Amino acid sequence: MARYASLVAAYSLPAGLAWAVLGVLLNALPLSHVALVLIVIYCFCYGSSETIGLSGPASPGSSWQVPQSLVAGVSRRRRILVWGAVLGPGFATRNPYAGFGLLLLVVAALGSVSMGALAAAAMGIAHGTGRALAMLRDARSIDGADYLHSVLKSMYWRTCDGLILLVIGSVAVTSYMHIF
Repeated sequence: MARYASLVAAYSLPAGLAWAVLGVLLNALPLSHVALVLIVIYCFCYGSSETIGLSGPASPGSSWQVPQSLVAGVSRRRRILVWGAVLGPGFATRNPYAGFGLLLLVVAALGSVSMGALAAAAMGIAHGTGRALAMLRDARSIDGADYLHSVLKSMYWRTCDGLILLVIGSVAVTSYMHIF
């Protein structure tokens, strides 16, 4: 059990720190109104394409994973720490759900350095923890039937992601109209 806790910590703590720094940086700049407009555009663009099952524009993210040179020939503990620090925050991998990219805009829209840091740290910890728990779940062997089931679940969650983006975009439009 302690081994699992250390794996979750290796992913969630660097993620929380990276996101908190990002929250401070994004909110130190006067971006909140621009970010709110971008939230609306982002949500309707990605939300509509995901909801109707189209691939739409590629989700923001990187296509690379952890470079092999960082984990080849090192101890298991160091490998987990490197994977956690690189994969936990979610910036160095492609995320198939467009909602992840929205989180950056939401942090930028907060307009307060302290709230930006706290909200971003919470998002990072949640993402890193989810990543670690998903890795523990996927560590079991996957046969052909499990793979097909996981693809169907992914399609279901992409549709849900699209619907949620549309709702968030609608709320952002309402908020934006309320400000002005």
